[in-house]
Amino acid sequence: MKLIDCGDLALPDGDSAKQDKLFHAIRDKIVHQLWPKSAKLPSTRKLSEELKLSRNTVISSYEQLVAEGYIESKVGSGFYVNVELPDHYLPSGSSNKQKPSSTHHYEINGAFAPGVPDLKQFPLTKWQRYISHHSDRKSLLGNQQIQGSIELRNALTDYLATSRSVSVTANRIIVTSGAQQALSIALMATLNPQDSVLMENPGYTQMRKIIDLLNYQFVPVPVNESDGLDLSSVFSSSANALYVTPSNQYPMGKTLNIEQRLKLIEWADTNNSWIIEDDYDSEFQFAHRPYTSLQGLSAQINQDSNIIYVGSFSKVMFNSLRLGYLVVPEKLVDKCLAIKDALSGDSPAHIQAALADFIIEGDLLRHIRKMRRLYKEKYHQIAQSVKHYFKQDVEIISQPAGLHITLKWLHGINEVTLSQKASDQGLIIRPLSYYEHESTENRNWQSVVLGFGNTDIDDIDPLIKRLSSLFYN
Repeated sequence: MKLIDCGDLALPDGDSAKQDKLFHAIRDKIVHQLWPKSAKLPSTRKLSEELKLSRNTVISSYEQLVAEGYIESKVGSGFYVNVELPDHYLPSGSSNKQKPSSTHHYEINGAFAPGVPDLKQFPLTKWQRYISHHSDRKSLLGNQQIQGSIELRNALTDYLATSRSVSVTANRIIVTSGAQQALSIALMATLNPQDSVLMENPGYTQMRKIIDLLNYQFVPVPVNESDGLDLSSVFSSSANALYVTPSNQYPMGKTLNIEQRLKLIEWADTNNSWIIEDDYDSEFQFAHRPYTSLQGLSAQINQDSNIIYVGSFSKVMFNSLRLGYLVVPEKLVDKCLAIKDALSGDSPAHIQAALADFIIEGDLLRHIRKMRRLYKEKYHQIAQSVKHYFKQDVEIISQPAGLHITLKWLHGINEVTLSQKASDQGLIIRPLSYYEHESTENRNWQSVVLGFGNTDIDDIDPLIKRLSSLFYN
């Protein structure tokens, strides 16, 4: 077996992120046949030490090289130069840069992609241990309860009660295939075709798609960059339901305080309307303690009969887990189960069993606490870098929370143009218009959303510098 000596490996100059520089440096060695086929690359730990880079940066570069076919990963052995290189590569120095496909995982989840947690920080070894523990349970191979495993629902009962003050028993929890299925079931169980749904604008695009698909009437509720949700629009409406993200409104990043939450509960009770509470990013508040959930508050005053609570594990664990849950009033349980039965039937049993253990053994809570500290550091870094490179031209209008920031500026480049230019440079940012309903009036200011969850903290400053160069040029 040939071992590669990386002694002369050097990162090129320029403003690119360290991950990109390392990727191209290694690729050039392989393309020019300076590193022989089948030769073993240095371990990620060794290379990070020699180049004085973070290990996460090296891991990300290796993963991208694997994705593009330049190297291969052998479990338990390491990384090796591929025997057959991709036939579409461009030699170093070519003036034509090939754009990676948007379907590649490293771009979809790449720098500044909104809604993606730090995937490298997830404790995969522990998670695989739980998966393996249940993999040979024959009782999990057959059909399962539509509502979800009782072990997982019991674990969720304790977790939601302690972390979000949700008032619930296991028989009121329904495990779903992600938050989007939970939202679909919530709407179908409470509304009739053509009923109206109030929803934040700008707001969660996937929810708007569900509303349109199910043929409900979408009623936008403005979210102001300074005051948040326009409660007066809600209180003057007789809509059948309200969808709201009260803990960290997506994408404007505003929070509803206790007084505002109580007023919404009173509105729903008085008008016999439904509130669908999507407790998005409630785990990651950096400026203050999280407020009690709408569902928990409503239970305290005996007005929870019209509140549906929706959650998922995509942001606290990883996106592809695709497990969510509903907390519904007792009167809705059977109807929600009938809808889920028709849509998908039961949910993957082995994953539910592993997740139940993950929660019961305290690993979920430990991971959340760890990530809360890390995301807080990332938020402060990105806020500092934005202030440094954009001066007074751009401001952050979202609160210190969650996995994203929202930028606003009055003069300069159009938000869609900036997003397109950023995409050409491998940066994934979204214009605010992506989250707005087509009926939204034109703004006299520009805005984009940047996710920082899956961006290495060491890469944030150079990437913001690169974004600023696109902004000004």
